[in-house]
Amino acid sequence: MRVRNKPWAKEFILTHNNLCINDPYNYKGKWKKKIFQNKNPINIEIGSGKGNFIINLAKQNSNQNYIAIEKNISIVTILLKKWIENKLCNLKIIIEDAINLKKLFANNEINKIYLNFSDPWPKKRHFKRRLTYQKFLEIYKKILIKNGQLYFKTDNNNLFNYSLLEFQKNKWNLWTSRIK
Repeated sequence: MRVRNKPWAKEFILTHNNLCINDPYNYKGKWKKKIFQNKNPINIEIGSGKGNFIINLAKQNSNQNYIAIEKNISIVTILLKKWIENKLCNLKIIIEDAINLKKLFANNEINKIYLNFSDPWPKKRHFKRRLTYQKFLEIYKKILIKNGQLYFKTDNNNLFNYSLLEFQKNKWNLWTSRIK
């Protein structure tokens, strides 16, 4: 997804630091108590983009906590504007790369992980960047609660087939649905 650079993005995000967590590493293992101040389950979307999916989830499920993780600051401004329109107390935003998930969340801290239409990184030399690469799957297993769930959606056949193999190699229980 291409979005023009927004030179005002950093300042806009800093003025809403109650929504965008500026120091997320300080909350590892303490998200429920320190940030959400409740005992509700925590669900994350990695690569939230403009936020339509996670905003709708948070609106429909006020008894659950959500964290949108997006590394592109300009895209985060779009998500943040939508959050402001909806005023959702059960949604927070982290501007971070998914490779740092182990530093952000403790073992067994996350209930569900959503990967929706992630960058397929189509070149063979970029396979380690795919969010379904074994290194990421190992991180997900650690931060997910026992019987936690990973939801993966893609419209890229190559990424889908690659991901199925990675899930099987890493012994994930699968339920798949393919829409044509």
